[in-house]
Amino acid sequence: MSLYDQFGREIPPREVKRPDTRDLAVATIRDRWSDYPSSGLTPQKLAAIFKEADGGDVRRQAELFEEMEEKDAHLSSQFQIRKLAVQGLEYEITPWAEDAQAKKIADFCDEVISDLVDWDDHILDFLDALPKGYSMHEILWDVSASENRIRGLRWVHPKKVTFYNSLTPRVLTEDDNLNGIDPPPFKFAYHRYKARSGYDTRAGILRVCGWMYLFKNYDVKDWIAFAEVYGMPLRVGRYETGASPEDKKALINAIRSLGSDAAGIISKSTEIEFVEAQKYGSINVYEGLARWCDEQMSKAILGQTLTSEASGQNGSGSRALGEVHNEVRSDLVKADCKALAKTVRQQILRPLVGFNFGWDTPAPGFRFLYEESEDLKALAEVYGKLWAIGFDVSQEHIAERFQVPIRKDGETPLSRQPQAGAPTDPGRTAQAAKRIAKDPANRAGEDDGQDAIDDLADRLAAGGSELDPMLQPVVELVTKASSYGEILEGLYGLYGDMDPERFQQLLHRASFAADLWGTLRARKEAGE
Repeated sequence: MSLYDQFGREIPPREVKRPDTRDLAVATIRDRWSDYPSSGLTPQKLAAIFKEADGGDVRRQAELFEEMEEKDAHLSSQFQIRKLAVQGLEYEITPWAEDAQAKKIADFCDEVISDLVDWDDHILDFLDALPKGYSMHEILWDVSASENRIRGLRWVHPKKVTFYNSLTPRVLTEDDNLNGIDPPPFKFAYHRYKARSGYDTRAGILRVCGWMYLFKNYDVKDWIAFAEVYGMPLRVGRYETGASPEDKKALINAIRSLGSDAAGIISKSTEIEFVEAQKYGSINVYEGLARWCDEQMSKAILGQTLTSEASGQNGSGSRALGEVHNEVRSDLVKADCKALAKTVRQQILRPLVGFNFGWDTPAPGFRFLYEESEDLKALAEVYGKLWAIGFDVSQEHIAERFQVPIRKDGETPLSRQPQAGAPTDPGRTAQAAKRIAKDPANRAGEDDGQDAIDDLADRLAAGGSELDPMLQPVVELVTKASSYGEILEGLYGLYGDMDPERFQQLLHRASFAADLWGTLRARKEAGE
């Protein structure tokens, strides 16, 4: 039997007999320290950080990405939207087969995962791969004589992972803080966000947002400086020739005090003039650039902007566009769910099953329930139309589609309640309504208007025999035709020979009678 890890490397059989119970990626006090690479960030510094990451040293890039999420509220909110869209979903573990052993294994895995009280937090930590490109967890095993369980998962900070002289991640430990150690088999779960082809160090979304973050920082810094002096008058102090240094010092102190305290003391030989500030700049320039940078970052994170901002590029949004853009975001959620489910199944459930039931035993399935709720009303109409035309649909399929169980023997059937206003006698026809209308004794509770309309329809149908010459060729065509297309072709040929004059006369008479009856009834109700 050949066994491979998550990086496609073959694992020797002797290394997979028992789980590794050592604590390797232990967090220390020093891990909280940071070089704060975002402080004084320049294009040259940002390019240098990215080049270091390309060479395998991702420490400064990981620290920069962490600061970017902390400092930029827009970035933080967008990633929260995408992460919580997956974290808030339910999941299910399904047996690999229908036999009892497969169901037992699925129940065992479900029990182990349910016992992890911080499972939702672990999902959020796995999704840290979205901004940074990768996320690693150390699996903490609990080994006993009867079974091997996972007692917890420990998140490994991205800066404690290195790719130095390696194409696969290595873990920096206390014993080797330079080159790191190769992750032991089934000791670490490594989730990669594969938005595009390339190396893990360049896969994070924040790698795309880095330059927009830099430009926005420059813009906001200038915006704050501009807002500080925007509209404020310029204070100019004039001193006479021969003024002493003490007078000059007193003058400058007075000018500075006017900026904060609006008060100062100067001698009579000096003068302060307030020059109205010229509004050469526009605050819209700074706001527009900041908004544009936010929109570019929203596109990188959510694939669109209308579900993250109240308006589009020109300040106006569209509900239809918003719905389309929301579908794009839904596609991202599905992709995130599938990628994370694959990581959980292959790197958590697979070793859990292998160490307990043997490596030849397949792992159960794992998936997030991300399907959107269906419009059951519209779906019921579709099935109703299919049933009406004779489409053969099983009760079992309908029960499964609508999640409604079929009634079992001995259970009370659901009685059909008549709709409001519907006749309770299913045998009532137009002729029956006509007889009721003629007998006042049987008219209690009936609608006179409906009776009159039924009687009018019966009278119109009585003259239908006069339409037989016109309809007879159609009846013969339908009787002899062998297909629907043949009927259509025949109708086109018959249409030119038909005489609809008699049919038009009947319609005119019916319209006139209905109008006359309505007018008389309205006058009667008005007491005329």
